[in-house]
Amino acid sequence: MKDSEIIVDNFAGGGGASTGIELAIGRSVDIAINHDPNAVAMHTTNHPGTLHYCESVYSVRPKVATAGRRVGLAWFSPDCRHFSKAKGAKPVEKAIRGLAWIVIRWALDVGPRVMMLENVEEFKTWGPLLAAEMRPDPDRVGETFLAFVGMLTSGVPADHPALLECCEFLELSPDSEQAKRLVAGLGYVVDFRELRALRLWRANHP
Repeated sequence: MKDSEIIVDNFAGGGGASTGIELAIGRSVDIAINHDPNAVAMHTTNHPGTLHYCESVYSVRPKVATAGRRVGLAWFSPDCRHFSKAKGAKPVEKAIRGLAWIVIRWALDVGPRVMMLENVEEFKTWGPLLAAEMRPDPDRVGETFLAFVGMLTSGVPADHPALLECCEFLELSPDSEQAKRLVAGLGYVVDFRELRALRLWRANHP
C-alpha cells in the first residue's frame, strides 16, 4: 500500500475486517462506513483514528468522502443473509441482495486500485427474483453475478437486465455516460474463489 493511498471499509461492523487489514499492512483503515450506530461505536473504539460515517453506504458520496485522495483498497462486506443456504426457502429481499452494487459506485466514482468483497459462497448464485414469490428464479441462477463481474471487467450488453437493476440502485440513467462505461467494462481483473479459514491457515503454516 502506497503512503499516498487511503483504505476504505464499507459495511464496517465491529472492526474485524479493519483489524485484519491493519495486521496485514500495518495501517489502520482511513474511512469506515456503517448505518448502525452500535457498529460504528464499536468500530470507533477499536479504530479511533478512522473517519467514521454512520449512514447507509449509498448515502456516502465516494468523491466527497475521499476528498481527492487515491483509494488503494476498498473493502466490502455486504449482508450475506439473503444469499446464504441458512436462509432456506424463506422469501428474500431484493434491496439486501443488491447491496453489492455499491462496489460499482466506488469503481465508477473513484476507481480504487484494489477492491475486495467478501460474502458466502452462494453469492455466486446472485440472480433475478420471481416477482410474485420474492424467491430466486431457478432458471436464472448466477445471471446477475456474472453481469456484476462483467461490468467490472470487459462489459455487458446494453440491454442486460442486471444493468437496469444496477442503474436503479445507483440512481443512474440507463442512457448516462456512467452506464455506458459499464457496458464497455471498467477494465478490472476480477478473481473470485472460495476460501476456507482452516485451509488457508494450513497453506501458510506448513
